[in-house]
Amino acid sequence: MREWNSAAYHRLSQPQVSWGKKVLSRLRLRGDETVLDAGCGTGRLTAELLEALPRGRVVGVDLSQNMLRSAGEHLRGQPDARVSLVAADLLHLPFECAFDGIVSTAAFHWVQNHDALFVGLRRALRAAGWLEAQCGGGPNILELRQRADALAATARFAPFFAGFREPWLFQDAESAAATLRRAGFAHVRTSLEQAPTVLDDAEQYKDFVRNIVLRRHLEQLPTQELREAFMDNLTEQASTDSSPFSLDYWRLNLSAIAA
Repeated sequence: MREWNSAAYHRLSQPQVSWGKKVLSRLRLRGDETVLDAGCGTGRLTAELLEALPRGRVVGVDLSQNMLRSAGEHLRGQPDARVSLVAADLLHLPFECAFDGIVSTAAFHWVQNHDALFVGLRRALRAAGWLEAQCGGGPNILELRQRADALAATARFAPFFAGFREPWLFQDAESAAATLRRAGFAHVRTSLEQAPTVLDDAEQYKDFVRNIVLRRHLEQLPTQELREAFMDNLTEQASTDSSPFSLDYWRLNLSAIAA
């Protein structure tokens, strides 16, 4: 369940990259910091972060070996002294007082225990270290989630979704702020913003949703025929929307300092 199709993610993740660049634009860096990229994926934003740290260092962490292999390829040529990639669970980070700052985009909502997540991130920071992050929040992709739930409850698919729970946690701004404060952060700022995303056509919509959004749902289905039928149904529904092939993304912005 930890693995991704990293080649597909690298090809399809332009929305996530564009949101991540906005997060990086909020940073005020000296240029010599040591920064953790928490959930580095295929390294597209890790490379951007390295450019902003000409005298600094970045450690990219991801649970997926496929993502880390792709990140290694994307970052090939960077000196070992400037960047390293580590396979680790964000709930069990092998760091203590190691970083001046932590950046994360499009990762935290895949971790369902945010209390433990933020405690571990706080532990990894040096005194007065900062966190600047963004993940899904609030009513993120609510229409697609409701459609997937309804489809999973139909006679054809229900036997495979017995006991299945959504793999995400989408906190609202107030709950996220309280969680950060409990973990030992101060100067906490959180906010929700809409980020509607429209895919080009049915093929791109199906490819994007299959590989980036509903991969855990599709893992429940034992055959390619069932997976294709599930995606065909959702894609057909999306084609009839007033804005066809759109996804109602909401982003939760997180900013805090280690107290």
